[in-house]
Amino acid sequence: MIELFHGTNVHFDNIELSKCRPYKDFGRGFYLTDIRRQAEEMAVRRTKISRGGEPVVLMFCFDDDLLTNGDLNVLQFDSPSVEWANFILKNRMDRDYHHEYDIVIGPIADDGVVLQLDLYVRHLISLEQLVRELTYRKLSRQYCFATELAISKLLML
Repeated sequence: MIELFHGTNVHFDNIELSKCRPYKDFGRGFYLTDIRRQAEEMAVRRTKISRGGEPVVLMFCFDDDLLTNGDLNVLQFDSPSVEWANFILKNRMDRDYHHEYDIVIGPIADDGVVLQLDLYVRHLISLEQLVRELTYRKLSRQYCFATELAISKLLML
């Protein structure tokens, strides 16, 4: 079992995928991290952006055996790669793209990463240079629970 955290500006009891924003790194989904401090920072950021609520960190328990036992369709990126960058580009920019994964795990594309992606999209750097630039950044891991099946496996603590 692993503990996962979600930083937000409001407390809630039920996860509703329809309320999750589309066009994020790994598409529409409920995003968590295994780093509590990262979730705390996100909660503060979300509160400032929305100009309301209070920083809240929700904690969940998840059976990580489900990542490998075949019950869920899981895509995992261990580090920045060409495949990771292309996947983020598709999810962020292709309005018709929707992947079929229950859970996607991989590095977070922070503001510096978004800048590098923009340089690539504008053909100012190559895909190989993009991956090189992203490889040297300190990146945190995120978990995107993208389906109701995946969300049903989360236990709120």
